[in-house]
Amino acid sequence: MAKGSGPGRWIRLALVGIALAVLIIVVIVAVLWWRGRPSESPPPPPPPVPGEPETQPASCTDVQVIAVPGTWESAVDDDPHAPQANPNALLLQVTGYLQDRFDPSRAEVLTVPYVAEFANPTAPPQTTYDDSRAAGTAATLEMISERSAECPLTGYVLIGFSQGAVIAGDVAAQIGAGDGPVAQERLLGVGLVADGRRDSEGPGAAAQQLGVPAGQGAEVMLGFLGTIPGMPGTTMTGARPGGFGEVADRVVQICAPADLICDAPNEVVSDLLGTIGKLTQAAAAPVHALYDSNPIIDGTTATAFLRDWAAEIIEDAPVPRTG
Repeated sequence: MAKGSGPGRWIRLALVGIALAVLIIVVIVAVLWWRGRPSESPPPPPPPVPGEPETQPASCTDVQVIAVPGTWESAVDDDPHAPQANPNALLLQVTGYLQDRFDPSRAEVLTVPYVAEFANPTAPPQTTYDDSRAAGTAATLEMISERSAECPLTGYVLIGFSQGAVIAGDVAAQIGAGDGPVAQERLLGVGLVADGRRDSEGPGAAAQQLGVPAGQGAEVMLGFLGTIPGMPGTTMTGARPGGFGEVADRVVQICAPADLICDAPNEVVSDLLGTIGKLTQAAAAPVHALYDSNPIIDGTTATAFLRDWAAEIIEDAPVPRTG
């Protein structure tokens, strides 16, 4: 038999084949591992929204809470950081809690100072509702605009009560329509208590309704009147056109049963004079003043609900990059 022939030769060839197969497998595994291994540096962050900076000053808060008090609960010269115009103002039960719970670097609370009046023809001269509301809206927009110019990546939580709910809701509607002082994604939540423009059946129906699930506010029910007869400067503006737009999923409206400010009676047309008389006294009615003690939300008061609701939003809010 010739050298290199026979069973030994075939055994050697088989061993060489096995070695080559193993080598090929090792190379394939190495290539796959190399391609799939983590990169040495993290992937670049997503590109910023056009026109939006990538960072903001480290002195900026992550979340700005802005509260708009109700009628008789504020004053033009009140301190936004420590309001004292009315120690019994409803929203103090919410803002005080948030100030105690969060460091200002995470959440800062400001209360809008404005005239907060509602002229009564039989009382001493006062600012009309129209003028008070316009002033409150301007003050709220200015506060947000100034903060946004300093801190472009800060998120916002708006809360309002009664006249303040109308104002905060109007500002939220502007933002939702793309016509506000901040981008829509910066508005993290809107909590409105006793909103006179509550519209649970029209464009505003997309907002979450608590307390009274259906119904309309006084300004919606009396919107066909325009200015209330005998009360100059008191204009009922109807529902917000378009509701809250793109931010409707972040809006919560709270209304207590029988609160005529946000749950106006349906017999308004048949008993117009009687309804107007009731509505002019509604702001002082007991039910309107009991949102801190009336358990209308699954056994919880409006203020207790807003405290937990706002705290959860703040805890879940993103942390803007600083630089």
